[in-house]
Amino acid sequence: MVDLTAPATEEEIAVLRRLGLEPTAARTAVLRQGIVTVAAWKGGVGKTELAKELAWLLNAVMVDLDWDAGGASRKWGYNHETRLNAPLLDAFENNRIPKPLQGGEWRADLVPSHPDLEKNQPSPDQVSAALEKWRSSWERSVLADTHPGGTDVGYGAMSASHVIVVPTPLGINELEALEAMVKELRGYPLLIVPNQNLYKVPSDKMFDRLGRIAEQYSVPLGPPITFCRWLPERTRRMAVAASEPVPARFQEYAEQVTLVARTVVELIAKQMGEEG
Repeated sequence: MVDLTAPATEEEIAVLRRLGLEPTAARTAVLRQGIVTVAAWKGGVGKTELAKELAWLLNAVMVDLDWDAGGASRKWGYNHETRLNAPLLDAFENNRIPKPLQGGEWRADLVPSHPDLEKNQPSPDQVSAALEKWRSSWERSVLADTHPGGTDVGYGAMSASHVIVVPTPLGINELEALEAMVKELRGYPLLIVPNQNLYKVPSDKMFDRLGRIAEQYSVPLGPPITFCRWLPERTRRMAVAASEPVPARFQEYAEQVTLVARTVVELIAKQMGEEG
């Protein structure tokens, strides 16, 4: 059981300070029991890159629910072909609490995915209950990265989440997918993050449509992420924001993802306060 009354640890204070936040009981509680999911109905929108950064910034355990080879586990450096077991599948199948792989100072701790998850998905209720159980055991916040589209594991992660971060490039197809998603998930705690990495200069028409979608479905807009020419070709496994110091060309991106993480903490802290 997480002790929410215990004072913030030095590590928790350091996490909040790197987000530009003063330690409070509500914010510390977010780091101990928050659940965040990064999801999108369309692939190729920058979901996994953002998930990697947010997990590190929040000092969360990343649970990778995306079975594709281009997901967070492979980018983290985990190759399932060289392993004898599949910790995520084992945890779901045998009701066990997985032991996260340690990411060290430069990347989030990880519960890696496996390609067999696609055909062996537990029910949404099982996923939701598992994430809540794991979070309580780890006494850490959890960030789930999901496969694009509406999947059983994705719905389960979103059901357990305090905030669902939805990165959205400002293009016609991407906004069509966004509108379908927010229409289906009315009542879920969504946060749209405009992600301009695919479109260097989005048109005013696309900005206007994004605003109408957010207003119509009462979904908040988070801090935007602007175009980064270098990001799609980056091969380093550490989080960009973990660089010390952050190189000049990475500075703007690091500041932007930090703002997103700060927004997530504040939204969850407010939500927990209202529930309390």
